[in-house]
Amino acid sequence: MRIAILDDYFDAARHLADWGQLAGRADIQVFTEPLGGEEKAAKKLADFEIIVGMRERTPFPATLIRRLPKLKLLITTGMRNLSFDMEAAQSQGVMVCGTGGVGNPTSELAVGMMIALMRDIHGQFGSMRQGGWQTRPGYDLAGKTLGLLGLGRVGSAVAAVGNAFHMKVIAWSQNLTEQRAAECRARRVEKDELFRQSDVLSIHLILSGRTRGIVGARELNMMKSIAYLVNTSRGEIVDEAALLKVLQEKRIAGAAIDVYGVEPLPADHAIRKLDNVLLTPHIGYVSAENLAKMYRDAVEDIIAFLDGKPVRVLK
Repeated sequence: MRIAILDDYFDAARHLADWGQLAGRADIQVFTEPLGGEEKAAKKLADFEIIVGMRERTPFPATLIRRLPKLKLLITTGMRNLSFDMEAAQSQGVMVCGTGGVGNPTSELAVGMMIALMRDIHGQFGSMRQGGWQTRPGYDLAGKTLGLLGLGRVGSAVAAVGNAFHMKVIAWSQNLTEQRAAECRARRVEKDELFRQSDVLSIHLILSGRTRGIVGARELNMMKSIAYLVNTSRGEIVDEAALLKVLQEKRIAGAAIDVYGVEPLPADHAIRKLDNVLLTPHIGYVSAENLAKMYRDAVEDIIAFLDGKPVRVLK
């Protein structure tokens, strides 16, 4: 069997898991760079029976899966990957398995971004690097309103930290109940109220047909001029053109963004040039501990598949 490990930007997979367990049963090739689109991916992956994908990096739509006749096992990190066409995989006889994860790395990043924005850590660090000193005051989190667009596993973890910082926590999503909000020590509000009241608005929704573009020009223009937006969820949840416009015109104070509609973010993208944004390269789930768990589970998935006793099979 030939195994491809995709999008391992740090060449970490071989060091974080014991791939030696597959010695004599499989040959492994690690791809540390993006494959470069579907046409190149199809050519590079044509001879592999097993592919270990990284969530939100290389997608596997039906058109790509059908061009990989040797593929038998497709693995995603995590237990859900909307960029994998599950029906196409099933129709081609390809088994899809997932992996576990550990900790709350995305919620931790969201909180870190929130603090960095409110205290202007990135701006003050820039001043220090240039030989300067203080350039402006930051803002306390205590007493501010933290708005959560989504109150699932990640959102509720951010709510807990918001409460620890004595923030007023409000939340909305399409299915959120007052009882669920209360359990997370948050107050459920309507969508428009969420955007109007929040001093920091953090997005924690799953990307779907209902949530794609749910934060558009209308919602962004409801926000306070002193408010900040944090997105560690999915780029397509926000209308990126509308966000760029309000940031350029400084109709909100700023934004912290970890996810983008096109990834990697093009080097010449206009948002890279703004002075009121904090940008990270989709590192929400990228912690050493989480990657180690994902790759170790991937090894288990492969061994179980080869032994005819598959585990963590996704439907």
